[in-house]
Amino acid sequence: MKNLAESFLTPEEQQLVSKAVHAAELQTSGEIVPMIVSASHHYPLACASGGAIITLPVALLLTSLIGNYLWLGPENMYLFLAIFAVLYLPARALVTHLLWLKRFFLNSDQVEEEVAEAAITSFYEEGLYRTRAENGILIFISVFEHKVWVLGDRGINEKIAPDQWLEIVEELTHGIRTNCRCESLCRAIERVGEILAHHFPIEGDDHNELHNLSIR
Repeated sequence: MKNLAESFLTPEEQQLVSKAVHAAELQTSGEIVPMIVSASHHYPLACASGGAIITLPVALLLTSLIGNYLWLGPENMYLFLAIFAVLYLPARALVTHLLWLKRFFLNSDQVEEEVAEAAITSFYEEGLYRTRAENGILIFISVFEHKVWVLGDRGINEKIAPDQWLEIVEELTHGIRTNCRCESLCRAIERVGEILAHHFPIEGDDHNELHNLSIR
């Protein structure tokens, strides 16, 4: 799924996002890191259940047709199992590779958990917890799931309630779904910068400590 993250923004749009981060950080000592990942998890259970759900009616239909043709009867269990076994792996592979199809078999609760876990893991991998004033913030976009997380460090959470980011998350998610990716992300960065500037104004010796954009 790596291509999902790489193709999420064009090279020109990536430059615009980096410039948006730079402009926002000119007003605050906070560190803003937008991160784009292809997916937060591989969801093997979705592939397995999707393959089984697709195979089941096809196997039943073929059992009826072939069973009558071979004089085995339309409800021959052994024939059904043989057909199911032959078709299951191709059906599972189909669900695995067709991402739009795979989404139909995702469990929404699992998706929320996996994206949250991936965002927290990425927060630490990117070193956002190591900023001088503990004011790093991650704008995490998981493309496959169409999910966005905004995660702030301890210094930010002490001054800003987490629910203050909800509107930004909702608008950015809507922008992704409506194919206004770059504009929505740049606007989200601008709004995050405005909020941080109020609580963490720019300091004289401030310098950029982290990436302006991370794509994985």
